[in-house]
Amino acid sequence: MREWRDSDRVPYAEMNGDPEVMRHFPSSLTPQQSDEMIERMAAAWRDHGFGLWAVERCDTNELIGFVGLSSPSWHADFTPCVEVGWRLGKQHWGFGFAPEAAIAALDWGFAHIDLPGDQIVSFATEGNINSQRVMQKIGMIRDVEGDFDHPLLPDWVDRRHVLYRIDRQQYNQHVAR
Repeated sequence: MREWRDSDRVPYAEMNGDPEVMRHFPSSLTPQQSDEMIERMAAAWRDHGFGLWAVERCDTNELIGFVGLSSPSWHADFTPCVEVGWRLGKQHWGFGFAPEAAIAALDWGFAHIDLPGDQIVSFATEGNINSQRVMQKIGMIRDVEGDFDHPLLPDWVDRRHVLYRIDRQQYNQHVAR
C-alpha cells in the first residue's frame, strides 16, 4: 500500500474500464474519470490525513487497485463515518489481497483516526457477495437494520446496499485470533 504515482494512471484506468470490475457500480469509468479519481484520492490525504492507498503486488510491483479509508460526503443514518473500501483488478481476485490490505487499513485507521462512534464501516450493493465476503473475513459484522438505498443513486436498480461495521473492541478481538 503506497501513495499514488503518475505511472498508475493507465493501469488504473484499464481496471476501471473493465465491466466485470465495475459490475456493482452504475457504470465503468473513462480514463479521464479515473484520473480525476486519483486526484481526489491524493487530495483526501492532504485534506483529511487519510484516504485510499494504491495497492501493488510485492512480487511484481504491479498496481492491482486501491484499498483504504474514506468519509462519504453524502448523508445516511450511519454518517458521519469512516469507510474501509477496496477495488482490485479481476486478475487479482481470490488471492487474499483485499482482506490483507483491508486489515492493514483498519489497523492504521484505529491507530491514527478519531473515528465517529469508534468504528469503521463498509458497504456494498446487495449483489456484491465477493465484497461482503471480504467484510466478513476482516471481522466486520452486518448491520441489517443499517442497510440502505444509496442516496446519490435513487434511480439505479442496484441502489440497495448492505452495511457492515467493526468497532475497536471487535477489531482487537479479530486480530488476536
